[in-house]
Formats: sequence, structure tokens, C-alpha cells
Amino acid sequence: MQPTEPAAQPSTRGAAQGAAFWLYAGHLYTLFGIALSNVLGGLALLVTPFALRRRARRWPSTVPALEAPRRWLAASLLLYVATLILAVAASQRPAVSFGALGEILNLMTLPLGLVLVRGEARVRRVVDGVCAVGGLVALAGLAQYLSGFGDIERRIRGPFSHWMTFSGFLLLCDLLLVAALLFGWRRLRRRGLWAVAWRCGALLAINAALLGSLTRSAWVGAAVGVLLLVAVGAPRALAAVPLAAVVFVLLAPVPLLHRALSTLDLRDPSNYDRLAMAEAGARMIAERPLTGQGPDLVEERYPIYRPPSAVRYWVPHLHDNLLQLGAERGLPAMAAFLALMTVPLVAAGRLYRREGGRLGPRADLLLGTLAALTAFLVAGVFEFNWGDTEVQRLALFVMAVPFCLGTPSPAPLRGAGSPRPPAILAP
Repeated sequence: MQPTEPAAQPSTRGAAQGAAFWLYAGHLYTLFGIALSNVLGGLALLVTPFALRRRARRWPSTVPALEAPRRWLAASLLLYVATLILAVAASQRPAVSFGALGEILNLMTLPLGLVLVRGEARVRRVVDGVCAVGGLVALAGLAQYLSGFGDIERRIRGPFSHWMTFSGFLLLCDLLLVAALLFGWRRLRRRGLWAVAWRCGALLAINAALLGSLTRSAWVGAAVGVLLLVAVGAPRALAAVPLAAVVFVLLAPVPLLHRALSTLDLRDPSNYDRLAMAEAGARMIAERPLTGQGPDLVEERYPIYRPPSAVRYWVPHLHDNLLQLGAERGLPAMAAFLALMTVPLVAAGRLYRREGGRLGPRADLLLGTLAALTAFLVAGVFEFNWGDTEVQRLALFVMAVPFCLGTPSPAPLRGAGSPRPPAILAP
């Protein structure tokens, strides 16, 4: 008689895999409550070894074109962690910097996503869930606006602790939704009216909340991301961009228009202060180029390096991803961060071209990855969005998307009987 235990093992392992996936997805769905997200992420980390027991512990199967980027991603992540550990060890105050090692647990969102979110169906499930949460978070922010928030002193932030975190989270959701509606229109219509309706509603709420947040870095990032999608999907529509800008100037409320125009005004105290932060950051890097001042020490040491004309005597960070990482951890950390962000962009671009461009079956996910990460990087020139745990976790998942999709379907052939793009994407 055959023993029953081996037959039960696959079922048990399948249950563990399902539990690990939903715990992982849950830690992204609950980023608006960081404590709950931490609990779910920790549980996902604990369950994952059981989900992978007696299973090849390898990355998801992928196309040969992504083999090299896959190795580069692993090397970049390891280099980033190594530079963090080195910076803590070489810190001018190791006891203060030691707490920064907690970021290593946060970074686990990337490798956990690679082993738990396998295949297009699971990727779409996580993306859809995150975008739905983004719509609800945006509605919470708009409710705050209606209750009296909304000016520069009391900016809406939804359930998050800061408006920068609020806008950074919504920025990534925004680009993923725009790509889904532009490049996945036919697939969504086949799923029914509700699939289109809730995404359109979430997109409207998110963009209204982004405007209401008065966060200029998110505005610039969103503009660049949308322009990237339009340039790929409907290049002729780029001719309408100047007209759209004129309409915005004519119709936007005066406070919103003033806030937007202040983006390029060097007389604006906030803009000038960012130049002072850049100068201070450059001095910090020049003094300790290899290991930086030490994690969590920029805030403490900024008064020493700030120029006398700086608006503020104290700042929590340098409002720029590269400057902050360079000042804290040195030039190697800057390079590791750039490599870590660039590899997913290269991977998404390669897979997008291989699958037939905008006619590909997963063009919405791949272009959503390209646009969301590009917007994140652009916004990160003006804000330290990598330092927001909630935003960083969502960005890390988006970075994993091209590698989670696995082996793609053959590129569609153009000809009689081949699916046509929706009219909005027609060249």
C-alpha cells in the first residue's frame, strides 16, 4: 500500500504557496497602515520557506533576453545591501546609524515578489489590488479636502502620515492605471463594464487627489510618465500637449495654478532651499566619498554643511534620492541604487519589444512598469521618495514585475484576423 504522506505533501505545499502569496499581496494592499503591512510582510517571509520546500529555489522562468538582467538585478541588490552595511560600519556614529539596517527587511519585498508572484495572473492580481487601494486612499484624501484641508499649511494626506508619502504612493498607482487603460483596453472590455468602470473611477480619484495634495514633485513625475506612455501609444497626441497646457492655465483654480508655476521659480523659498541642500550634500559627499557621513546622520550634520543663505537651518533629508544616498553612504551606494533602478527598466523594455510592442499581450504591465519607475525617479530628483517605506515597497514590487511574468506568449502576428489596437492607440 502506498503511504499517504507523500501524496498529501503537494497539497500542503500548495496551500503554503497560496498563503505566502496572499500574505505578500496583503502587505502591499495595506501600505496605508504600515504596522499591518509590516505584520503581513513578516508573516509572508516566515511562510515562504515552507512554500518553497522541495521545490527548486530559483527565480521564475524567463526568456533568454532577461537572463543577464536577472543576474544584474541580483548583483545590484546585493551591492546596495553591502554598501548599506559598510556605511553603518564606517559611520561617524555607528550607534545612530545601526537602525538603518532595518531597511534590509524592507528590501525583501523585491526577492519575495520574485519567488511568490509567479506568472501573469498573479502579477495582475497584485497590480489590480494595489490600484483599487490607491483609489480608496485617494477618496480618503479628497474627503479631507472637503472637510477643510487642502491649503499649503494643511495638505491632504489620506490615511498616511505625510502628504509626500500619500502623493508618492498615488503616483505609482496612477501610472499603472493609465497604462492599463491605454494598452489593456481590449482585454478589459472583454472582462466586462465593471472592469473598465472601477479603473476609470480610481484614475479620476487618484489624479484629483494628486492635484489636491499640492505636491509638485509628484506632478512633474506624473507628467513625465504620462508623456512617456502617450509617446509610445499615441505619438500623434503629443501635438495636443501645448493645447492641454493652455487649457490648464485658463481653467485651473488660481491657488493650483500658482503652485504649478512656482515649480520653476527660484525665488520660491522651497526651491531655493533645495539648491542649498544640493550644495550641502555635495560637500558631505566630497568629504567622505566612499562611505558617506553615515545612515541617519544627514539630518544631524546638515547645519555644519549648509550654506549661510539656506532658508532652513535644519532639514530631515536632502530631498533628492541620489544626494541623500551619496551623503549618507557614499558614491558606491549611489551607483548601486542607479543600477537597481535601471535593470528593471531595461528588462521591461526588452520584454516589451520581444512581445510585439504595444500590440503585445502584456504591453500594459510592461509599459506601466516603465512609466511608473520613470515617474518615481523623476519625482526623486525633488524628493527623497526612496526613503518612504510605503512608497519604497510599492516601487520594489513594480521593479519585480518584468521578472515575475515568466516566459511570454509569442508576439502577435499582424495580418488578417490579428487583433487590432483600440482606436485610441492607432498610429
